[in-house]
Formats: sequence, structure tokens, C-alpha cells
Amino acid sequence: MSCPASKCLCEKLIISQSVTFANDVLTINIPAGSYGDDCKYCLIIAQDIPNTTTISANVVITIGTDTTTYPLVNCDCTNVVACQINTRTRYSTRVHTNIQSGVFKLLGPTNCCSCRRGARSLPIPTTAPATTEVTD
Repeated sequence: MSCPASKCLCEKLIISQSVTFANDVLTINIPAGSYGDDCKYCLIIAQDIPNTTTISANVVITIGTDTTTYPLVNCDCTNVVACQINTRTRYSTRVHTNIQSGVFKLLGPTNCCSCRRGARSLPIPTTAPATTEVTD
């Protein structure tokens, strides 16, 4: 059995444009467009998650140049945190809207085994303790 020479990508495939971390929020930016209520999309996080990201940072999505944030939530409606997602991974999501805003909801559980309260990688970055110089 050989691999097909060409294969179409899903029309509902979303590849992130950027991933940033600030103010304890991990933001995934996706291409500008209209994302319909109750429509399924496959989200691929293409960029590296910044090394400075804290493991408990909430994950949100922005669309194009708009600064409105839409939470990424688990299938049980709890917020997805940074340690639950990985780079270069496909996540099945469904958009849910209400009269004021909306969310991207994961269709299945994330790998919560990877969500431990430890460091994301080794070596663990450390900050040098502040020293005070005593003069006579």
C-alpha cells in the first residue's frame, strides 16, 4: 500500500497564525474569517508555545486582527489551560455562540495526564536570588 500522491485538506481546517503569552493568558490567533455557530473546525496549533508560558494560563483564541478573545473550553465547559495543549497538534472543536460572544469548545477531552503542576521542560529556569551588598 502506498501513500496517495495528493490529498485534499478539510475545508474546516484552521492553522494558527501565532501563539503568544501575556498577562497569564495564552493566545492563539487564527486567520480572519467567519466561524459559524455549531460548526466543527479542526484547529492546528502550528507555532511553538512560548517558553515563558505558565502551565495554568487560560487559553483563548483571537480571529485575525480583532482583539476580541474567545475562550477555548474543554468538553465539560471548563477552561483549557496551557499545560493541556501541545504544539503541532490537531484539536477538533465546535464553535458555540450566544448573543454577546462565543467559545471554541473541544469535542473530546484533552490529555489531562500531561497537565501536572510541574515544569513544562528541563532545565527548569531559575532566577538568581537578589543579593544585597553590605559595606562597612
